[in-house]
This record gives sequence, structure tokens and C-alpha cells, in this order.
Amino acid sequence: MILAQALQQSARIFSHNGIEDSHLEARVLVQHVLGVSPAQVHTQTEQALSQEQVKTLRGLIDRRLRREPAAYIIGHKEFYGVDYCVDSRVLIPRPETELLVEKGLEYGRSRADYLWSLKRPVLIADVGTGCGAIAISLALNLPQSRVYAMDISFSALEVARLNCEHHCVSEQIRLLQGDLLEPLPEPVDLIVANLPYIRNSALANLSPEITDFEPRLAIDGGPSGLSQIRRLLQQVEERICPGGCLLFEIAHKQDQGVTSLINRYLRKARPEFMPDLSGVKRVVRVGF
Repeated sequence: MILAQALQQSARIFSHNGIEDSHLEARVLVQHVLGVSPAQVHTQTEQALSQEQVKTLRGLIDRRLRREPAAYIIGHKEFYGVDYCVDSRVLIPRPETELLVEKGLEYGRSRADYLWSLKRPVLIADVGTGCGAIAISLALNLPQSRVYAMDISFSALEVARLNCEHHCVSEQIRLLQGDLLEPLPEPVDLIVANLPYIRNSALANLSPEITDFEPRLAIDGGPSGLSQIRRLLQQVEERICPGGCLLFEIAHKQDQGVTSLINRYLRKARPEFMPDLSGVKRVVRVGF
């Protein structure tokens, strides 16, 4: 079997079994088995697979047909131009969350010069860090920052630690286990959070890739979907510096509920909602 045949057959199997983006899913697995780049998949179509590679590919296809996410199968996922180790201990980073990083970098860069004059770094807290993708993205692009990356899950922090070591930011990022902002040792300039925001009554409507494989702790937002966000808002004012900024991600049509919570817990604050590429109000920004 050559590479082109492997791609075609894999995509056909996925399509017949209801796997969306079948050609992309096939390319990811074939690329992983052969150890080639995305460009090489398209330029080396006549490359032959060994019998062992064919056997390995079939095993990966079987796992994908059982609806295990491709990112868990191959063990990594790209986010904001950087590759991260992921497994079932952590939520798979989503492209829409890159907006949270972009807005965090906007604030961090605007704050950096002022803080540099005070001879201190930009202090950042990443709440619910998971694999560490947000914290590491901010650290890599804001070398003048110091980041606290927090998660209630010790197993998630183990994955984050691997990613911090791989991307050489272990000195810049301090990993802390605890509930939301409770382990934070000092007020910070920027708080970013991608907390669970799916209503638990809606979990059954999600794909098996999410409900059967991703950690429920990272997706279940309680009866309203805003349980963890509500608790975060209750903690923010005591843990953010004057002139600081809170950024967090929400789901479609949660803006009114979030506005009510902000008006209740942060009475002087006025939220700003920023849309993702689909036009969904995805990131909330609150200044202090």
C-alpha cells in the first residue's frame, strides 16, 4: 500500500462511519504513522507503507471508529502555532480559544512598558490550565511575564508540566494545584480562564468524542453552564491589581447571563464581549 491509497481508504472508512472531516482525520493518522509533515503527505504520495505501518494504521483507525479523538490517539494537538502533548487527562485545546490568547497578549503588551518602569514583570494567572496551552502561549509571547497556571486536577497539571518542560518555560510558569484562584499567592495583572461552560443537561447532546473521552470536570458547567464562572467572579476583585484585566471564554448565547453575574459581583465593571471568527460572542473582557 502506498501513501495515497492509505489516505483514500482511511478517509472512505471514516466517511462511511459518520466521522466528520474524514479526509483531515485520515491525513492526521497517516502522517502520524509515517512520521511525515503535512507537506510531505501531499508530496510523497507514492511512498510505500511497510506491513508494520499498515498494521499500526489499522489499529489507529479502529480506535478512531470507537470515537476516540485523533488528538488523544496521536498524543498531541497544535494550538496557537505550537504543539502540545495531550491525553485523556486534559481537555483538547480548541481553535476558538486562541482568541483568549490574542486578547491576553494585547493587554499584556500594553501593560508591559508601564510595569517595566516599576521593575516588575506582567503577572498572569491562567485558571483551569489543563495541558497548559494558554499559559505557555502567553509565556512564549510575553517573555517579560510571570505566569501562575492553576488547575484543580493534579493529573492535568502533570500534563502541563511536561509541556512546560518541552517548551522551556518551566522557570517562567509556576504550576499550582487548587480550586480556581484559591492557590494564587499574590494579586496579578491579568487573569485568563477557560472554565467549563456547558450546561450539564446539554452534555448528552455532545459528540461521543467529548462525552466518552474528555474529562467531565473540564466541560460540565453545572445547571446553567455558568457555575464555575460565577465562582470565579466572586473571587476576582481580591486577586487582581488596579488596572488589571479579566478575560474568560463563554459559549453561544451566554452573554446575558454573564452580564447579570458581573453586575451582581463586580458592580463597577462593564463587560466587553468579543466575537470569534464565527461571530459568536466568545471572550469576555472586564477591566479593573
